[in-house]
Amino acid sequence: MADVLVTYHSQSGNTRKLAESVAEGVRDAPNSRARLKEAFNTHASDIRECDAVVFCSPEYFGYMSGAIKDLFDRTYEELKDDPRSVRKPYCIVVSAGNDGSGAVRQIERLCKGYRFRKVQDPIICRAKVTGEILAKCRELGATLAEGISLGIF
Repeated sequence: MADVLVTYHSQSGNTRKLAESVAEGVRDAPNSRARLKEAFNTHASDIRECDAVVFCSPEYFGYMSGAIKDLFDRTYEELKDDPRSVRKPYCIVVSAGNDGSGAVRQIERLCKGYRFRKVQDPIICRAKVTGEILAKCRELGATLAEGISLGIF
């Protein structure tokens, strides 16, 4: 069974909608489980025990949210050399008021320090959350779950 952690921070509700759509996509895939958790409630054990992580963050001032950064800060020492975390597949979803590139760049940089493995291009929702972007998020979740189940990721 593919176990995907979808961790997010949301103040306006936009990033939560994107994260929920990713989780729906995971759940739509056979033999898959999505764990949707707010970043402040996500712990090193959640990351260690899942098969893949999707980081969902709003973009604030060209950067990821403080809650997502806090998640990385709280879990790094415990996970940096844990063999169950090294090469763990990850994806990024950003809700951006700007272009989202700064948030993506910083999350990717931190994931590189963890030695996680990016398996899908980031999804960046610029401005309004639309049905089209929610469908892309569901597709990302389903693709990630299927890739894990098939041993591709």
